[in-house]
Amino acid sequence: MGRVHCFPPRNRRLVWSPHLKKKLLALPLLALLVIGVGVILYRAMERQNGDAGRIVLYGNIDLRVTNLAFETNGRILAMPVNEGAAVAPGQLVARLDDRQLTLARDRVAGQLAAQRAQLDKLIAGARPEEIEKLRADLDAAESEAKNMARRAERSRDLADRKLISPQDYDDARTAAEAAKARAGAARAALDLALAGTRAEEIAAARAQVAALEAELALAEVQLGYTRLHALAAGIVQNRILEPGDMASPERPVYTLALTEPVWARVYLAEPDLGRVRPGLPAEVASDSFPGKIYRAWLGYIAPSAEFTPKTVQTTELRADLVYQARVYVCNPQDELRLGMPVTVTLDLAAEPIADPGCGPDAERP
Repeated sequence: MGRVHCFPPRNRRLVWSPHLKKKLLALPLLALLVIGVGVILYRAMERQNGDAGRIVLYGNIDLRVTNLAFETNGRILAMPVNEGAAVAPGQLVARLDDRQLTLARDRVAGQLAAQRAQLDKLIAGARPEEIEKLRADLDAAESEAKNMARRAERSRDLADRKLISPQDYDDARTAAEAAKARAGAARAALDLALAGTRAEEIAAARAQVAALEAELALAEVQLGYTRLHALAAGIVQNRILEPGDMASPERPVYTLALTEPVWARVYLAEPDLGRVRPGLPAEVASDSFPGKIYRAWLGYIAPSAEFTPKTVQTTELRADLVYQARVYVCNPQDELRLGMPVTVTLDLAAEPIADPGCGPDAERP
């Protein structure tokens, strides 16, 4: 009896059944599913345990933009500021041709000076020299009246003795009465000078002075309208008109981006509303300046909800209701620009700042 060999035959191939193929293909998918679920659970636990004292938000820098325009019509004479220039509050940025308004102001100023001089004259009354002259006139008029009275008396005696005609006597008497009247007028003029100007005349002169002062102030205001000043610190974003153009209140000359205040526009989810309060301290970081942290605080939360905008950067992409918020940022070096993406971290463990603002420690490395 010979030996029996149990070795498999050579060149025998393994047969793959369809059922085996499905099992082998499902293994990688199952492994990926398990890994994904684990990552999601880990991140959820990490957020629950590690982020309980803070909220990390993503947003963009925002600021106010204003249009600068003249308050009157005119031709632009000069524009000394170009795009990109930093302007300070009150800085002159443009001016109009002001020749016509300058002449109008000078005319009113001259009228006011003349009226003030007239008022001063009324208040001061007659000068001592004028009073002395009036006294002298009175003395002369009284002397003449006495002389005429004596002549009329002599003429009456002569007329009684038929030495002169009645007409001569009547002439002498009329001359005496006229001299007496002139003496009375001289005395009245002296008394008027001594009494001074009437209060009604002074009041009327004061009213005219006040009217001219108001007219001059209006002329000064209108002349000031030919100067365009920056009302706040900012950066010239756009220079719209040029020297020689006709300006008007409806045509802006510059577009100015204000440097204060600067805030990060972020969005809060509804579950986070109960964890934050206005004045809550925050930190802002930007990829443009790695490692630099800007001091900030939560200043505004929108009273109404909105759907998540497409521009919102979040770690989870979901269409849900959010609330817009403003986190005001200290920007002492003017490094944060409009639209710059930033990361905002709210410190939930800190107390809200009662009087938030920017100080010397507005940023820290």
